[in-house]
Amino acid sequence: MSAAKTAEGIKVIEMIAEMKEIVSKVKRQGKTIGFVPTMGYLHEGHLTLMRKAAEKTDFVVASIFVNPLQFGVGEDFEDYPRDLERDIRLAESAGVSLMFTPGVNEMYPGGYGTTVDVGNLTDKLCGRSRPGHFRGVTTVVTKLFNIVEPDIAFFGQKDAQQAVVLKKMAADLNMNLEIEVVPIVRETDGLAMSSRNKYLAPEERKAALVLSKGLELARNLVGAGARNTADLKREITNFIIREPRARIDYVEILSFPGLKETENMDGRVIIALAVFIGDTRLIDNMVLEV
Repeated sequence: MSAAKTAEGIKVIEMIAEMKEIVSKVKRQGKTIGFVPTMGYLHEGHLTLMRKAAEKTDFVVASIFVNPLQFGVGEDFEDYPRDLERDIRLAESAGVSLMFTPGVNEMYPGGYGTTVDVGNLTDKLCGRSRPGHFRGVTTVVTKLFNIVEPDIAFFGQKDAQQAVVLKKMAADLNMNLEIEVVPIVRETDGLAMSSRNKYLAPEERKAALVLSKGLELARNLVGAGARNTADLKREITNFIIREPRARIDYVEILSFPGLKETENMDGRVIIALAVFIGDTRLIDNMVLEV
């Protein structure tokens, strides 16, 4: 598909060569490029990133690509929610100028064999639970950065480990861009926004609040003077397991952004959760300065 405009006016590009041609033209005009990579099924969290990009740069590119490399065996690649027409309308309303929607064969043509690994930060939290996940993330984001050549790329704090890993990758590989991390966007009842929330049945949706409430419990305990990480993890775990629909993947408290284990909270730390509600794996986190 060539460069096309929907009725709303946003350009939609599927081919890498065409995307690079447009980027080159935008840069020759002296405009800055903001970039929001997504896997689609947009929600207010994504739209917040796009509006931030529109505030800070001249030309906003978003991408929708459900990346097979970051899904493990038995995960939800085939079932991941997709609705491109809806996403294009929402992105246009948030100030996106161009939507990049490559296919799998366009991103990973026959014979493709290169991956990108970031050491030390990817063997814990979601990296421990989902082997190979971050290799898939860093590989596709490197490709997207090379294609779009953004001045600033925007990511959400909900995926805090991902943001830390990508910042490390960009620094280590001398990438010519800034990565800006935007605070978590939550529903009015506190649930962190996620495309996977769509999977939750009504009773599971209520049960999912155990993540944000568990973090709030931790905040209150720290505010009351708690510092021992083992004790805090035990309190959070005991709170979550009282919800019968919840199954814990991990409850961790680590230094931030170094992601090192610590016996007692000191300085900047992240409290990170991954919890299955029914069959749906949800993540949430809170960064505290102690």
